[in-house]
Amino acid sequence: MRILLVRLRPIGDVVFTTPLIAALRRHYPRAHISYVVEPDSAPIVEGNPDINELIIVPRRHGLSRLTDDVDAARRLARGRHDVAIDLHGGPRSAWLTWASRAAKRIGYTIPGRSWMYTDAVPRARQLTPRHSVMNQWDLLVPLGIPPLDPARDPVQMPDDVDAARRVEAQLAATGVSAEHRLIVIHVSASTRFKRWPEESFASLVVALIRADQSRRVFLTSGPSDGDAARRISETAREQLGVMGSAVLEGRPLQLTELRALIARAALFVGGDSGPLHIAATTPVPIVELLGPTLAERSFPWRDARWFTEIVEPGPLPCRPCHQRVCVPGDFRCLTGTGPERVIGAAERALSSQHGFHQAVRSGPNERRIPVVH
Repeated sequence: MRILLVRLRPIGDVVFTTPLIAALRRHYPRAHISYVVEPDSAPIVEGNPDINELIIVPRRHGLSRLTDDVDAARRLARGRHDVAIDLHGGPRSAWLTWASRAAKRIGYTIPGRSWMYTDAVPRARQLTPRHSVMNQWDLLVPLGIPPLDPARDPVQMPDDVDAARRVEAQLAATGVSAEHRLIVIHVSASTRFKRWPEESFASLVVALIRADQSRRVFLTSGPSDGDAARRISETAREQLGVMGSAVLEGRPLQLTELRALIARAALFVGGDSGPLHIAATTPVPIVELLGPTLAERSFPWRDARWFTEIVEPGPLPCRPCHQRVCVPGDFRCLTGTGPERVIGAAERALSSQHGFHQAVRSGPNERRIPVVH
């Protein structure tokens, strides 16, 4: 059996495919599994023990894209795959799946593209309160693979020893030692709909450091707003005065370095983004900040015994939304979540014994209920 998986951008969705890879390997232990991905997300699955062949297709535009796709199609056709699964559903991934010439081609029922598949699976509505991992599992149903479970099939990203060494060197250069408790806070998101206010992040940083001066807070931000970490760190340092040296930021990190940094930490705080789901590939305690996204759709997909607290705004008439326009105009699902709630969640995470705790959700009244998987 030769199986081809196609999952192009973005990072978080590539992370969400890793439980499916493990399930396929368990169901077909002798299969040859190939995975098609674009360069930005490739580090997520490089070195995955259940993948036999990683096929990286460039992400270019214009005539270069056409050349790249023709070359990729020829390579996929030579692979003589028995099954090809389009885990993405976009025009490019659908075409690559079709061009593989696999006898069985599985993808979502999408107008204008369903003809490229031999098995078209109904696609769950975008705002359905169902996890993205399970939405992708729908594509494995034609193969008879049973539902996935986060305890048995967590998201995965391999350790990178060299990346860990680089991170340790960077931390040492800023004075961070084993005596310090490291907190990683990711402060940017790909869209404004997922960005908690910068002043709230600064208040969180200040409160965490004032509560325990052995803490060091490392701020990270992605390419969507690379200066966010710098702006927030400057604000926090100004408020902290002599304690401001406990606020850290560094050069842009590779994904393998980001994971190594998070794995080294005592806590990760961030919104619904790729870095948060990378954090879920480690046992680090997580505090997730949600705005328009439902917790049921985007909670960290891992064993629920690892501490996870989801801070969400609670019911709003405009939530969830398609994240195209903010109908009230004030992004209240994010601006309405004050820093004191996130500070409380962070302190609970830091006091959890070895990060071992039932996953919980906290609404605006601090009511804590189990996350339903």
